Amino acid sequence: MTGALTVLLVVVSVALVTSVLMQSARGAGLTGSVGGGAEQIFGKKRGVDAFLSRLTVVLGIAFFLVALVIGFLQKG
Repeated sequence: MTGALTVLLVVVSVALVTSVLMQSARGAGLTGSVGGGAEQIFGKKRGVDAFLSRLTVVLGIAFFLVALVIGFLQKG
């Protein structure tokens, strides 16, 4: 059981890293923080950026949960 969860954790972690690296940059320096902040407030993400953003959140939650389950199984 723990072996299957470990394989799942590796798959989720690789997918998480890939989804983070595929996201477009939000800008650099002060101009990125000012201009990018307005887009985040008003929610103007569309298309692939919105999908990758949601996918990153889902994969992050899945990574945390699988790691937590593995930790509980190894402890007991």
